[in-house]
Amino acid sequence: MNRVCIFQAITLLMTAFSSTDAQKIERIEPPSWFTEMKEPSLQLMVYGKEIGSFNVVADYPDVRVTTLIKTENPNYLFVNLDISPQAHPGNVRLIFTRGKQNLTYDYPLLTHPAEVTRGFDASDVIYLLMPDRFANGDPSNDNIEGMIEKVNRSNPNGRHGGDLKGISDHIDYLKDLGVTGLWLNPFLENNQPSFSYHGYSITDLYRVDPRYGSNADFKNLVSKAHGMGLKLVMDMICNHIGSGHWWMKDLPSGDWIHQFDDFTRTNYRASTYMDPYSSERDAYLMEKGWFDRTMPDLNQSNPLVETYLTQNSLWWIAYFGIDGIRMDTYPYPEKNMMSRWAKRVTDEFPGFFIVGEVWYQQEALTAYWAYDRINSDGYRSNLPSITDFPLSLATHSAFTESDSWTDGLARFYLTLSQDFLYPDPFRNVIFLDNHDLPRFFTQTGMRLDIYRMALPFILTTRGIPQFYYGTEIVMEGDKSRGDGNLRKDFPGGWAGDSKNAFIGENLEGVQKEAYTFTKKLLNWRKESEVIHTGKLKHFIPENNLYVYFRYNNNESVMVILNNSEKESRTITREKYSESLKGFTKGVEIITGTEIEDITSFIISPKTAMIIELK
Repeated sequence: MNRVCIFQAITLLMTAFSSTDAQKIERIEPPSWFTEMKEPSLQLMVYGKEIGSFNVVADYPDVRVTTLIKTENPNYLFVNLDISPQAHPGNVRLIFTRGKQNLTYDYPLLTHPAEVTRGFDASDVIYLLMPDRFANGDPSNDNIEGMIEKVNRSNPNGRHGGDLKGISDHIDYLKDLGVTGLWLNPFLENNQPSFSYHGYSITDLYRVDPRYGSNADFKNLVSKAHGMGLKLVMDMICNHIGSGHWWMKDLPSGDWIHQFDDFTRTNYRASTYMDPYSSERDAYLMEKGWFDRTMPDLNQSNPLVETYLTQNSLWWIAYFGIDGIRMDTYPYPEKNMMSRWAKRVTDEFPGFFIVGEVWYQQEALTAYWAYDRINSDGYRSNLPSITDFPLSLATHSAFTESDSWTDGLARFYLTLSQDFLYPDPFRNVIFLDNHDLPRFFTQTGMRLDIYRMALPFILTTRGIPQFYYGTEIVMEGDKSRGDGNLRKDFPGGWAGDSKNAFIGENLEGVQKEAYTFTKKLLNWRKESEVIHTGKLKHFIPENNLYVYFRYNNNESVMVILNNSEKESRTITREKYSESLKGFTKGVEIITGTEIEDITSFIISPKTAMIIELK
């Protein structure tokens, strides 16, 4: 062989090695899957340079590749697998071939969890917290190499350093408080230059943000919560991702997200989905416009996107054993895809809890998305639960208004009288406030007497109460000063805090009083079967007085709200006789006072009473 031939042979060999070396699988998602899933098909998103030009086979018993899907981006390959019910846990050998090139990948097939779901119902109270603002259990992860935004507690919209360990360290506090479940605002990777603390601009849908901890830390948190009898709700988003998501550097396809020549924002008018007169333009902008500049809008009409998002939800449920999902901005994605998503999740895990955020001021618009609601256009959401913003917004006004036909406590009566719109209103998630609303205490003039009326109402009316972190110590938050002001650090969650609410240290009198009051009511409610499952009957409010009953065949609880600023009211048996038959006395659970004769008694102004009838 002459020198020229030798040189050519070496060049070809080097090219082959260089090409082979360049070919590698950078990602496969989902990163693992499970045996004995009810749906045997699995679609893998495979990412790597020119991976779309490879063929794939599975070398594993009872697992086979059925089809391959390629997009215009050669760096992606979607591999459809069929996993037989007889398949055993192990590493599925996937063999990628292109000509003489071979790549192998051992894909983990895990044991299906024997019991995943415990679900939520009206016996629960869900404690909503923002991981970045609750407690900093591990200061060493405050700043992580490769993560853009660093900790800055002086910035109300910056990262403050709370993490999963901080939550885990204080689960005993939550258990003692009397809640039964935790809802965590998103804690997946948000590698964004700013505003990454709130978690709604996800840049990796399979990874816990390292500034919060790791996937293993989250799994340990779920296990610890379950060990203490607490359930866990995970916040998810199908509508959008963060602009820093790894997809945005190399989209799987041009229609993976909704794209425009210029930034185009959603009109936020989710009423277009059920509006019989809606223009095509308005409906188009609602679904396809971006929620914000840093939140690219996913195209859920693309079947590959739909499968990816659905499998992502199933993976978090099966791998971590979470008990529920709160789906952010539920009406914003393509609604039929979301209906199929909810059905797929609950078919796979019967009894699993999903609450969709449906933010409307009107009851009819809210009810459109309710469980088992068949609408005039034939739409069914398949959502087990929805957020009840109409009732929440009523609490923000009712206690600060004078009584009238529509105002004051009449707001509760009018809102609840429209429960005929919901197939099962007791599934609704109800709340005084959350991470997007003004803090209730601030909104109502920082009056403890109003809080002592509102909390008994939200804990005794129909529905599943959600409780926002810090409400137990009447934390303040003014939305006009920005969302960061609604999401202040929980006192005591950081070393050096002057106050520590976890142990009641240096709290003001009003904070201590609110905490004691809240803890008492929450723990009472936890044991009250009639509040969990009893029926509701209410009477039309008169003279700033609203009376209702929660009752079953054996028990009855009478709740009275006196919204008068200065005047006491006399409660007489005659008016409420239909609900007082068989009862002669009672115990008022807030004060512990025994009422020996319910024929006539007095309630003070700006007061709530919860009476267990005897």
